[in-house]
Amino acid sequence: MDMTQSIAPKSDQLNAEDLLAGPRTFTIEKVEQGTAEQPVNVHLAEFPGRPFKPSKTVRRIMVAAWGKDSAAYTGHRLTLYRDPAVKFGGMDVGGIRVSHMSHIDKRITVALTVTRGKRAPYTVDPLKDDAPAPAPVNPNADLLAEIAKLADQLPGGRAAIAAEWADTHEGQSLRQATDIGGLELFRDELAARLT
Repeated sequence: MDMTQSIAPKSDQLNAEDLLAGPRTFTIEKVEQGTAEQPVNVHLAEFPGRPFKPSKTVRRIMVAAWGKDSAAYTGHRLTLYRDPAVKFGGMDVGGIRVSHMSHIDKRITVALTVTRGKRAPYTVDPLKDDAPAPAPVNPNADLLAEIAKLADQLPGGRAAIAAEWADTHEGQSLRQATDIGGLELFRDELAARLT
């Protein structure tokens, strides 16, 4: 049994405790303005409903790596981990840090303020395994499947229909059709042949 779900904190955001099992890589869906106390909400595809609210240190790393326009972050990926040495109020309480980021081609190191008057280097490596681009979704996939099923029922099947339409103007128009109307007409014509 995977114990991860049983130890998840009851919270409206991603917490360091969510990363107790180890680092995780996330894809950014969108970035929205938050509150004065937590000014940035980073919505993650793999963690719906509980945005990541990065610390000022992590926000500075994001700006150094990806620039100041958060709208450009959509689709970018980052690996987050729990760093037990993150301090709050002078105590080690643990927090979320970033170890890897997509859309950078080499390791970056940024010297950032740790406490008043003290700076420390933060290093982020390129995320090597960028997610594959999603397959394009054909908005007419269901209709095309219906047409293929009808064509299979006709004598000669799809091959006969393809040969019949290969060199005709209608066939060329159909192959380039993106509007549903042309595809529906073709479906109806095939259905009429079956009756």
